Amino acid sequence: MLEGGVTMLRLEGVSKVYRVGAFGGRKRDAVRDVSFTLGAGEVVSLIGESGSGKTTIGRMILRLTPVSAGTITLDGQDVSALRGSRLKSFYRKVQGVFQDPFSSYNPVFKADRVFAMIRSAYFPGVSDSDWRAKVAESLAAVRLRPDAVLDKYPHQLSGGQLQRLLIARALLLDIRLLVADEVISMLDASTRIDVLNLLGDLKERGLGILFITHDLALGNYLSDQTVILRGGEVVEQGPTADVFGSPQHPYTRQLLASVPQLHKKWSEVDAELAQR
Repeated sequence: MLEGGVTMLRLEGVSKVYRVGAFGGRKRDAVRDVSFTLGAGEVVSLIGESGSGKTTIGRMILRLTPVSAGTITLDGQDVSALRGSRLKSFYRKVQGVFQDPFSSYNPVFKADRVFAMIRSAYFPGVSDSDWRAKVAESLAAVRLRPDAVLDKYPHQLSGGQLQRLLIARALLLDIRLLVADEVISMLDASTRIDVLNLLGDLKERGLGILFITHDLALGNYLSDQTVILRGGEVVEQGPTADVFGSPQHPYTRQLLASVPQLHKKWSEVDAELAQR
């Protein structure tokens, strides 16, 4: 892993335009002129409502959606220019985990198939015993036991277990950047904190994390830097303590005002708003 603070991911003026309409005659700007950096051992939260462009940005970083304008670089290399073995090497360093863990598994196969696919693509020469040890090590990093999860079908595991399995799969590649797109939004409250704390542990190990969420409280809990999106554009960004403690943009202030205050009753908050 790189030492903390070293910039590895850089987005400069990134935009994404989709052609829409019956014959693609109209254009829709999903992302406009987005720039930010992410360093090793750093968590950057990308926060915005539905349709703000945050998932599109994650997909462009992962090469799942092409960039319309601007550049995305990893260690100075233009991600869009990677082909063949260089692209395969890129996926050794960068992986994504998404909102619905169940969609990443084929229900007719047991959970260990997601590891077998990684083995065939990246570790064909590793012996069975070495592979079992490697998988056990990656599962231990996400606090799972091989005997508790690998021989189970996806429907026999919880959403939290499935998400941690996907993170363990990424760790098999010794990745340096994880794109975590709404990874806990479909989990129940009892497992959300476990996955959040796991991401925090990975950050301490030097992993860079792009944490994509619509939930400001989650972003505040985990991130070092925060980027606020609205309608595909960055409206505010900076150290999380500054963005949350002294927001400069009216939209950020509006978002923060909409977060439920658990230390107050609804009637108290409603009375305060009425006085403004």
